[in-house]
Amino acid sequence: MFGKTNTKIPVYMINGFLESGKTDFISFTISQDYFRTGERTLLILCEEGEQEYDPKTLKRTNTILEVIEDEEDFTVDALNYLANKDKVSRVIIEYNGMWKHKDIQLPENWVVEQQITLIDASTFPMYYTNMRSMVADMVRGSEMIIFNRCDGVNDLANFKRNVKAVNPQADIIFEGKDGEINMTLDEDLPFDLNADVIELDNLGYGIWYIDMMDNPARYEGKTISYVGQVLKPKKFPKDYFVPGRMAMTCCADDMAFLGFATHFEGCENLMEKSWVKVTAKIKNEYFADYEGAGPVLYATDVAVTKEPEKPVIDFSA
Repeated sequence: MFGKTNTKIPVYMINGFLESGKTDFISFTISQDYFRTGERTLLILCEEGEQEYDPKTLKRTNTILEVIEDEEDFTVDALNYLANKDKVSRVIIEYNGMWKHKDIQLPENWVVEQQITLIDASTFPMYYTNMRSMVADMVRGSEMIIFNRCDGVNDLANFKRNVKAVNPQADIIFEGKDGEINMTLDEDLPFDLNADVIELDNLGYGIWYIDMMDNPARYEGKTISYVGQVLKPKKFPKDYFVPGRMAMTCCADDMAFLGFATHFEGCENLMEKSWVKVTAKIKNEYFADYEGAGPVLYATDVAVTKEPEKPVIDFSA
């Protein structure tokens, strides 16, 4: 291995398929005052599209451009060699959207500070339909997902649900030619937010869970009712459990349990993995397992019920 060092090198991973706007995004970022700290930056380009980097911009921002054309050449030794050869303090990787994200290996002293995925909204349906697992791999580890070229696209609410199903914690931004688009889902929700009790069916539960992560204030004080499966985490405090649903985000091998901490004084009598009909009031408050504030449900009624006809929520449909 070439010149191994213990000095930590921050890494910024920029994902996206070809022509998704990665080059423009990186060019803009490295030119900003907050990013121009005088450090030498290694920019690793893993695919070359129509848009090219301006040599003047690279020189002005003290950025060294290196190209890795083949996936088999993206190795720990090769990355170490480039970092030591160019004597850089940080790294930006414009990663190839067709390469396997699960197999990425970085040098031990490279620390991923941020991962961002760029998506062309006009081509997203095609990629999501035909390359869903690749889209999921890119989105899963990203703190931010930016949909650009959103002008004239009418299905942004559905795009958001698709992405949130894979990565509920991600920040999602929609951009058009005039900048960021302020998009809300109120009119698209498949349940009545003003009902005394919001009844959630299969579709409603999945959408509620995702929207709850984005807009907790929208549900503060609301009462909901749904069928969920009992999960009793060992480290939870007394009288708390999680009634939730398994969800398939892109394929049968990619399953996740979706649910929130719920207070119920009779939960010690509930059997693990049993099915219950829960009616609960929503609060947004501190919960230790969240390591901060988050949705906590206060159940007013929990009744044993039968398993739903479709127990798994399918976000991949």
